Order: sequence, then C-alpha cells, then structure tokens
Amino acid sequence: MQTQLPSTHLTITPKVLYFGTPVVVISSLNPDGTTNLAPVSSYWALGDLLVIGLGSTGQTVGNIRRNGELVVNLCDETQWRAVESLALLTGASPVPADKPAGCRFEPDKFAVAGWSRLASTTITPERILEAGAHIEARATALHEEEGGYVVVHARATTVHAAPEMVVAGTSHINPSIWRPLIYSFRHYFGLGPRRGIAARADLQD
Repeated sequence: MQTQLPSTHLTITPKVLYFGTPVVVISSLNPDGTTNLAPVSSYWALGDLLVIGLGSTGQTVGNIRRNGELVVNLCDETQWRAVESLALLTGASPVPADKPAGCRFEPDKFAVAGWSRLASTTITPERILEAGAHIEARATALHEEEGGYVVVHARATTVHAAPEMVVAGTSHINPSIWRPLIYSFRHYFGLGPRRGIAARADLQD
C-alpha cells in the first residue's frame, strides 16, 4: 500500500474564491429603456454558453429576469480604474440593503466610467465602445442559489471584437494582443504584474 505523505496545506476560510477570473461588465436593460452597467468577476463560457454569477438583489438580475438580454463587455488590463469606479454604484433605487457600505444609486454609469455608448446589433442593451470585445446574449435560465446568488445561463447571439485583436481573415482572437483584466482575490491583474487593488480587497498592499 502506498504511503500517504503528510499535508502541509492550511485549512482556511477565505471570503471569496476568485483565484483568477476575467473581469467583464454586463450591460442590461432598465425598465425605462436605459442601459445599466455592472462589473462582474464570476463568468465563464463553454462554446456559446455563458455562465454568470450575480447577486440576487441587484439591478442586473432584475433586468435579466424581466428582459432576458445582456451584453458581456470584456475589458483589458488598462481599464481597471474605470471598472473600479463602478464598484460602489447600483442601478437599483432604493439601494438594496445587502449592498456594501457607501454604495449609491447612479443612473448613468457610462458617464462615471468615462465610456461611450454603442448600439448592439441583436439585442437592446447598449455596448461599451471602449471595451475590446462584446458578447451579445440572451438568457436561457436563471438558477436561484442559497446565500443571495443567482447563476445566469445565456447563449451568445453575436460577438464583436476590435480589429487589432483579430487575426486577419479569421474569427480568431490573437492572444498575444488581447490583454484581459483579471480579478484575483479582489486584486486587479493583467497577464503580468498586478495593475491595481479593489476598494473591497481584504489586503491593500
């Protein structure tokens, strides 16, 4: 029988489990027809299936429940400050009780982030012009989870990418050009050195 080696791992209880996920900004349609923006770090894709984790009381979930449409705007590593400028804003009024301290209602998040509006081609919510890529999508299922979470399943309807990111004559993103913004335990990274730290990060240095 093989001998079991002793473990040197520590048993810990981290507040979040973001070991390194891409940062996206979700566009969704408000009841008044305007577009809400929300930074999200719980996102992955399988083929054209998108899986997104959201808080259950936020404006984004309410919008998707009602309208079913969303844009996944993919930010690059230089845009962390614009993303972080949205962190303590909500499109919900009154502000939900479970939002962090200091969170305030903001109806025009494009202006706060310094971003420009761009019409989508298959759905209604607007895209972020400055984002390197956009995935327009429609929700296919919303799964309510304990702890105040909702997992959204959505199917991409079309993808847009900045010309410099695309290998000429193909639909391939050039990974040597695309530098996504990565979220690791509430710290912002690119594919190299850390770019910045979120205000809600437990470690601030």
